[in-house]
Formats: sequence, structure tokens, C-alpha cells
Amino acid sequence: MGNCCSIQIGFENFLLRGWVCVVGHANYVCKLKQTLPTLSAALQELRAQRNDMQREVDVAEQRLLKPFEQVQLWLSKAETMITKAEKFIEDSPRQMNNLCLGSCASKNFLSSYKFGKNVTKMLQEINDHVSKGAFKKVAESKPSASVVVRPEEQPIGLESTIEKVWSCIVDKDVGIIGLYGLGGVGKTTLLTQINNKFSTTPDNFDAVIWALVSKDYNVAKIQDKIGGNIGFWDTGVELNKVGIPKPSQENGSKLFFTARSLEVCGEMEARKRIKVECLEPEKAWELFQAKVGDETLNSHPNIWKLAEQVVERCGGLPLALITIGRAMACKTTPMEWKCAIEMLKQSTLPKMKNEVFPLLKFSYDNLPNATMKCCLLYCCLYRDDYRIPRKELVEHWFCEGLLNEFDRFSEAQMQGDHIINSLLNACLLERVGEDYVKMHDVTREMALWIACELEVKENKFFVKAGAQLLEEPDAKTWEGAKRMSIMSNQMKVLRETPKCPNLRTLFLRENNLQVISDGFFQFMPHLTVLNLSRNYGLEELPKGISQLISLECLDLSSTGIRELPIELKSLTKLKMLDLSNMLFIGKMKIPRQLISSFSKLQVFKLRPLINRDYPDEEEDNVLNGVNENLIKELKCLQHLNLQEFRDSNVFNVLCLENMARLEKLCFKDCASMEEIKIEKLLSSVSSNINYISQFHTLSHVIIDGCGKLTDTTWLIFVPNLRFLSISWCFKMEEILSEGKLGEVADKVGIPHPKPFLKLEMLKLCVLPELKSIYWDVLPFPFLKHFCVWGDCSKLKKLPLNSD
Repeated sequence: MGNCCSIQIGFENFLLRGWVCVVGHANYVCKLKQTLPTLSAALQELRAQRNDMQREVDVAEQRLLKPFEQVQLWLSKAETMITKAEKFIEDSPRQMNNLCLGSCASKNFLSSYKFGKNVTKMLQEINDHVSKGAFKKVAESKPSASVVVRPEEQPIGLESTIEKVWSCIVDKDVGIIGLYGLGGVGKTTLLTQINNKFSTTPDNFDAVIWALVSKDYNVAKIQDKIGGNIGFWDTGVELNKVGIPKPSQENGSKLFFTARSLEVCGEMEARKRIKVECLEPEKAWELFQAKVGDETLNSHPNIWKLAEQVVERCGGLPLALITIGRAMACKTTPMEWKCAIEMLKQSTLPKMKNEVFPLLKFSYDNLPNATMKCCLLYCCLYRDDYRIPRKELVEHWFCEGLLNEFDRFSEAQMQGDHIINSLLNACLLERVGEDYVKMHDVTREMALWIACELEVKENKFFVKAGAQLLEEPDAKTWEGAKRMSIMSNQMKVLRETPKCPNLRTLFLRENNLQVISDGFFQFMPHLTVLNLSRNYGLEELPKGISQLISLECLDLSSTGIRELPIELKSLTKLKMLDLSNMLFIGKMKIPRQLISSFSKLQVFKLRPLINRDYPDEEEDNVLNGVNENLIKELKCLQHLNLQEFRDSNVFNVLCLENMARLEKLCFKDCASMEEIKIEKLLSSVSSNINYISQFHTLSHVIIDGCGKLTDTTWLIFVPNLRFLSISWCFKMEEILSEGKLGEVADKVGIPHPKPFLKLEMLKLCVLPELKSIYWDVLPFPFLKHFCVWGDCSKLKKLPLNSD
């Protein structure tokens, strides 16, 4: 029985195995020997993919980026799969021992069947999971911080320092970072690179702020400037006073600042202090070579070695390398280079003067003439980091007699622009947009050093600009000065009566002046330029201002002056008078025949122009009534710029006929002006007077932004017109009206002449209603440039002949 029973069980087991094999399930057991190595290889691949992806996630998190949830879910599932697969690999020896009959049978078939099935399933899951892990990126690209990108130059030699500074941003333990080093070594260049990198690199900051802070910083002004990053001088600033939260891990903020010394870094509690070193010789040469240019360096066989000596004398200071490199860019003879080396060697001064100023002074000494040197030193009268208007500079230079080749400002302006451009090219000034320049802080210190110490006999400057003075300096300290600037301070009263026999320039602008004593200007017989602008509380000029008999430039713009005293008539040499943006222009009084008494006046600024009506007792006020009363007083001007001509819809050109020197006339943004009329002019014209008797000196006319003006027929009385520009006049229909010119001809009794016979340039821009320039063909014998730009869609025909 026992044997029969045993045979029966074996037979049933055999039948079960056969059935399983038939339906394919036996494969889980039969192929277990092949499946396990495949699972081990797949597990290895999954581990590698998991490690690579985890490494990418770690890097992203270090950069403060947030990994995608799908990536995190994939890593989590991968971790679970790896654990399960490792368990299968661990159990595999025991399961393999159960196999028999060439691995197609098992001593414990049910256990082997389940194990094989799970291994096959795990292998499929791993393969599927690996295929799903091909992410293009593992973390979201966070928007970069709000930052104003600043102009930058290629940071030669600063690359490693930039990376060092940037690493501090990632380091959560570092909140305040101080960059220190010599002036001109490249700290601002480096900080500019960091600032701009925020615009393209994802980070965890909401805003990047840049602020320039002067040596004598003012808390209120710093608060006003918290719209930029930080650049401190050698002065510790208490962050809580200026509203900057102290950086910490909790708020995540960072503070970068620049300084001249390590001590300031300590006062600022900088967690990281990075010294910006001068360039290594190789990088210094690379920078110098880029500024000089290979053409100059290769112009003579000996120049290359001489240039290496110049680079050596520069000591790796980027500002010196750039400044001197550009100065030498046109020097193509060995003698010029040897001379340059000798000039560099002769300057020996202690500390900063020995290390920086002599290098910069080389560029000053290398300026081609004394005029250009004086013009450069003049710029240091402005406070540090001041945006100096180019036109204002030229005006001051002209009145000072620095541009003494010309008697007329229109001609001197060309020389002044040339000087400014030359100083820009020499890296002694920096460009700020189209209309402004400024001095680098180290260059300004060098210029002050020259003006106040080296050339004290020739110049003798007294400069306390932006020094936070509450009271005027002791008169004895500046009585011998030739040029003086105490602008941008907080003085309210000038009480003293200084004796300044040599003073030619006085900058009092941007103070809180309210009172100037009558005796203050009493002993300044040679004062030529007086700038009182932006003293908003100054409402009255002292009577003693009449003592300034040598004054040529008077700037009262943006002041509260309510009346120009008649005593100003004694200023017979006055060439420039600026009354722009006066606070009380609507109530201001200018006595009649005061402006006209300035026989040498060439530049007069008064805007906005507002027509006003005054009681009878104000009849002596030239600003009373229509603006033509004022314009009639400007008979000496060569250029007249009528800007923001308000509250008047008609302008009578008759008021210009006495301006015997008028060369250029500009109407700009006269929004309410509908007509430039000629009727009154016609009443004075008879058949015995021809058309050229009115504006024969006028050669340039510019009309811009006069939205209601419909024609410019009055130009028929400008026979010598050479330049005409009309733009942004939305209702302009005709340049010359046939109807109006017919009335002129009838009135005069003779035909009008052909217009534009001397015109050289004609510009028409954005005149959507313009239909006609002139109704007939004109010869235009001298026309060189003709430009139609913008919307002039209704202008279908040009008055040009076949020639």
C-alpha cells in the first residue's frame, strides 16, 4: 500500500508539473537561472541612475532651486525598488539550491514558482522605471532677482575673484561680504559683474540693490538711494540706521560692499573679507595690450619691450593700465614711449599718492595742451559721483575764458565738445548717457591733489563739495582761492564779507541757502562764474551782487528768487543767465530793459514760458503779459530756444526782428501754440521793402513737438535758411501755405521770392497730416540732405525738379 500510495503522489505531482509547463508558468522556474543575473544588472543600472539624479538634485538645492515633484517621486520609488531587488538577490542562493533536473524542476516547486514570478515582475518594473527617469532637468528654473543691469567691461584678471565672491552667495553662513583694495583696482568692476550675474543666474533673492555712497555719507541720502547695490568708502555705516536688515540665515539677505581698507570690513562686521589684488603680470599685459592695440605695439620693433616697462610701472592697477594704455594707443615711436617711462619714474609720493596718483597724473601730463588740463581740473569742483551736464561744463569753460579761441558760444561749443570727448577717450572722464559725464572717484582725488597741492600757485582750488557743512567755511581759509566749490552742503546763511581778490569761480549750488548778506560779494572783483542753482529757499538776491562787475555766468536755476534787482544792470560782461525752472516763475519780476542791458548776453534760459496778466502797478515787469515782451529784450542772442511756451496759441515773429545776431531758432514742446503769425509783420512791409529785410542772419530753424501748429509760412522771411527740421507736429498740413503767401504778395505788391534757395538740410519727422511742402517745383540748389521719417503718409509729392 505504501508503495502504491507513493507512486500515486509522484504521478499527481508529475501531472501538475506537466500542466504548468503547458500553460507556460514553468518558465518562471526554468528561466530563473537567467533572470537573476539580468535582475542584478538592471539593479546596478537603476542604482547608477538614482545616484546621478540625486547628485543633480543636490546641486540644484545648493543653488536654491526646488526639485520637481515628479523627480522626487521617481527617486522615492527607485529607492523602494532597490531595496526589494536587493532582497531578491540576497535570497537567490537558497532558491537556486531547490532547482533540479537541469533547473527545469524544483524540490519546492511552489516556492520557486512564486520567487521566479516575483523576480520577473521586479525586472520589468525596474526596466520601466529606468526608462521613465530620462528627465531633461530635475528642478524648476526660478526667475532671477529683480536687478538693474549696469554697463560693464570685460573683467580681465578678475575671473577667479568673481567666482570666489559668487560662492559666498551659496554659503548660507556668510551674510556680509567686504571687498577691499586700492582705488582703481577693479572693485566696482567686480561688483558690477556680480550685480549683472544676478540677471541671468537663478537665485533666491527678490531684489538686488545697488547704491553709491560717498565718503561723507548722509543717512537720509543713503535711504533715498536704496534702489541700487552697496559701494562704501572708508567709512563704517550702521546698517540699521539706513534701513538695511542685518543679513542672517533667517532672512536670507546678503550685503556686498567695497572699501579701501581692511579696517572698514571690520567696522562693517563682514563675515567674509576678500582682497581685490592688482593684476598678475600676464593679465596686466593682456589688459594693457587690449587698450593700446596690436597695431601700435607692432609699429616699431622696440616698442614691445618699452611697453612691457610701462606695464611694470603700472603695478597691475587696472585703472592705470586702462588710462595709460589708451593714452599710448597713438604713440608709434620709441622716443614717445621712452618719454612716457621717464614721466612715470619721476613721480614719487607717499602712500596713495605714490601708488596711484602718479600713474593717473601721467595721463594728465600727457594731455596735449594747458587748456585741456585746466578743463579737467575744473571738473573736480563738482562733488564726487556727480553727473555733470556736458553743456553746463562748456558754458562755464567759455565764460572762464578757457575756450579763448572763440568769442561766440556757438563756435566755442564745438571746441568744448572736442575737449570733453578727448578727456573721455583718455579715461579721465566717464560717459553717463549722451548728455552727462562724471569723474572716477580716484581720478577726482588725483585732480584735487594736483589743483590743491602740486599746482597751487597756478590754480589754488578750495573744494568742500558734499562735505555736509552746516556753516560757511572760515573766510581766511579760502580768501586766496582762485576757484571754490562748497556745493551740495547744508548751509542756510552766508554772513561773512570775505576778501577774495583772485576768486574767479564760486559754486554754491545745492545748499539750503536762504540768506546771503549784502557784503558777501563785495570783495570779489574778478568773479566770473557764480552758480547758485538748486537753492530752493533762496528768494532774494543781495544788493551786493551788483559789485560783481566781472561776472560772465550767473546760474539761478531752480531757486526761489522772486525778483531780479535792477542793480544787476552793472553786470555789463554777463554772457550767460540761467533762470530755468524757477519756483515762482508765475509771480517772478524782471524789470524792463534789464535783460536788454546785457549787451554781451549769448545764452539766456527761462522755462517754462507762461503768459501772465498783472495789475497796472506791475507794468514794469517784462514777464507781464505776452512772452514777446521778454523776447524783444533778447536782442543780443545768437540762439533762441523757446521751450514749453505755454498759455499762448499765437506767436508773433515780429518780436524777433531786433535780434540782429539771431542764427538759430528752436520751438520745442509748445503744445498750445497754433500759429506763428505774420500779420503784424506784413503791416510794416511796403512795396519799397523786400522780403530779406527781416531775418537775414537766421540760418537754423527747429520746430519739435508743437502739436497744434498747422503751417510755417513765416519761413518765407528767412532767406538764408540752411537747416530746417520739423518733427512731431501732428496737425502740420503745409510747410508753406499757398493761400497765406498769396496774401503776402498782395500786401507787398510784388511776388514772393523762391523759398529755400540756400537750404542744405531738410528733416521732416512724424507729420501725419502733412500734405505739401510747397505747391510748385523748387530748385534747391544747395540741398545735401533730405530726410522724411516716421508717419508722413499724406505727403504724396515732393517739390523737386529733375535736377
